[in-house]
Amino acid sequence: MTSRLYRIGQIVPSSNTTMETEIPAMLRAREAIRPERFTFHSSRMRMHKVTKEELEAMNREGLRCAAELADARVDVMSTACLVAIMAMGLGYHRQTERELTEVARANHCDAPVMTSAGALVEGLHRLGAKRISLMAPYMRPLTDLVVKYIENEGIEVIDAKCFEIPDNLEVGRRDPMRLVEDVKTLNTRGVDAVVLSACVQMPSLPAIQVVQDRLQVPVVSTAVCTVRGMLERLGLEAVAPGAGALLAG
Repeated sequence: MTSRLYRIGQIVPSSNTTMETEIPAMLRAREAIRPERFTFHSSRMRMHKVTKEELEAMNREGLRCAAELADARVDVMSTACLVAIMAMGLGYHRQTERELTEVARANHCDAPVMTSAGALVEGLHRLGAKRISLMAPYMRPLTDLVVKYIENEGIEVIDAKCFEIPDNLEVGRRDPMRLVEDVKTLNTRGVDAVVLSACVQMPSLPAIQVVQDRLQVPVVSTAVCTVRGMLERLGLEAVAPGAGALLAG
């Protein structure tokens, strides 16, 4: 019997290298334990520096990207930039999802459309997390916008550590295992979950399970939450080995 093949579509900042690495890594790990198979398809929006001005300009390219992915008849479509959505205003992921869905439907694609920003909020609610701590690479003003956005969705942020790296390529080159040490400086007392990377470009996947085992609380990233959202929208079991509590099955 042939297993079903699913096409994963992502709208990616042009300087992002992580979502096209970590999303496939999680789904390839899933392929080792489940029959479904996946292919990966991206369309890119120009962005170099993580500033509000560049993020606004990049967002305007998202509709073109949605049309391009619609042409590939992907089975699920997601944006792959969290801060670009969260910096635009509270609850903005819902507007983005509506607009991208309209473009997909106009181009004869019935795929569910989601955002990584919405996926993070959704994943934390799925865990029942009311209090969290997070780490992000952004400059402090953008990190504060992310915190405000998450808190507006009913989740208290106890602590937020930011590394203040403006160059998006540099963010993608950061060693994910540094987070194992970084998290020691984060206040995680009494939290329900830790977001090891609140940024889709800051690599974290190899550290997720390590930190979770150490802290004994659920540990997620925006990439992990995005995979969870994709699998749910495809009607598939939300499981991927080594990716923490949200994908433990």
